[in-house]
Amino acid sequence: MGVAGHLIVSISGISDRTLADVAAFRAALDDRGVPASFLVAPRLKGGYRLDHDPTTVDWLVERRAQGDAVVLHGFDEAATKQRRGEFATLPAHEANLRLMAADRIMEHLGLRTRLFAAPGWNVSQGALTALPRNGFRTVAGLTGITDLVHRTTVRARVLGIGEGFLTEPWWCRTLVLAAERTARREGIVRVAVAARHLRRTGPRQAMLDAVDLALMHACAPTVYEWRPRAALTDAA
Repeated sequence: MGVAGHLIVSISGISDRTLADVAAFRAALDDRGVPASFLVAPRLKGGYRLDHDPTTVDWLVERRAQGDAVVLHGFDEAATKQRRGEFATLPAHEANLRLMAADRIMEHLGLRTRLFAAPGWNVSQGALTALPRNGFRTVAGLTGITDLVHRTTVRARVLGIGEGFLTEPWWCRTLVLAAERTARREGIVRVAVAARHLRRTGPRQAMLDAVDLALMHACAPTVYEWRPRAALTDAA
């Protein structure tokens, strides 16, 4: 991920209530040759449980088979009272318990992943300690993407709509301008949207405008991922 000029599009809050909007947005990305990173949590507000939603699970499994990424996005949003997000202030022990529970559910559903992005993008030091202990290799944070194996971070700030970010028209315009500025500098353009906002024309169009401008500046579309470093070989 250290190479300049990349584009990562992520979508959170995917459920039976938002799947149609997500699928339509994903089709628009597909037309542009852009993959998506789906930030998936086993439980959401309102009592939603991913393991009770086979349609969404099947769709996500199929999308990952087509090259999209699945990123664990917390465990139980409904049980979280902190405004900063579920994993923003957790000590290592509690983060470990939640990661174990989430990982178990994701594995059962065929969606197990070694990628993590905390709700609200804020990750406590305790969570950062617990993540590699549970086999996670990459964490996408607010200001960078960290390789937990090699302990390196690539700096790149998330530009988002919803889930801790604003949704007003002026912010949507600001997001588009910031994405173009980053793309023009051959940086990593990270745009994120909460699924429930995709039914609104303004946020949806802002996301697509940001994508189109990044592509115009030759950013290479990619997803959140972890790649092992090439082993050193004996040249003798």
